[in-house]
Amino acid sequence: QVQLVESGGGLVQPGGSLTLSCVASGFTFGDYAMNWYRQAPGKERELVANITRAGDNTIYPASVHGRFTISRDNVKNTAYLSMRNLKPEDTAVYYCDVPHLVRGQGTQVTVSS
Repeated sequence: QVQLVESGGGLVQPGGSLTLSCVASGFTFGDYAMNWYRQAPGKERELVANITRAGDNTIYPASVHGRFTISRDNVKNTAYLSMRNLKPEDTAVYYCDVPHLVRGQGTQVTVSS
């Protein structure tokens, strides 16, 4: 079964850090680029990070550039999203995604004091 399972979400104070994990199964993980998206209530889904198959190139929007880092371990079939200096506006459900193949169920990140 093709599947992505996220974990690592939670409640964090502004300025804090959090690392999300996304474990893949049912397909050859290293053959695909990976994305992390987020969606806040009442807002459109936003791409926050992209990484190539080999992990040698990444892309971020201006809203998270310099604060978020995407990485992957193709041996462990896992992608990561490390987030630092978190802001209340980063509050959302975060999803990992393989384009045109599968998306995870999401993990909630709440940034609040």
